[in-house]
Amino acid sequence: MMTSSLKIVFSLFLLTIVAATSWAGAQVAIWDTPREVVTHPWFIATLTDTYLAFLTFWLWVAYKETSWTARLVWLALICLTGNMAMAVYVLWQLWRLPQGAKAEHLLLRQA
Repeated sequence: MMTSSLKIVFSLFLLTIVAATSWAGAQVAIWDTPREVVTHPWFIATLTDTYLAFLTFWLWVAYKETSWTARLVWLALICLTGNMAMAVYVLWQLWRLPQGAKAEHLLLRQA
């Protein structure tokens, strides 16, 4: 039950992020963001907060993954696509769990 609910939640997260990003990209290219926006203190603070959150999530990924290749690929994906990669990672972990798995099976490295 827990894994089914989480699969639905993270699938909705992923779809929402992809839709919002696609819509924004259709409105204006990211490299055309006005200088006033990019240099605004709240933009800088939000971007700092976001990337520290990405690195925090990646620490869990680095713990879960046993190969440095996988760790570095996920770091690149998370830094480049953010929450989209994070949602994909959680969904991938959820789909790999056995039927009836508990939360600790998702969160902890499996032998």
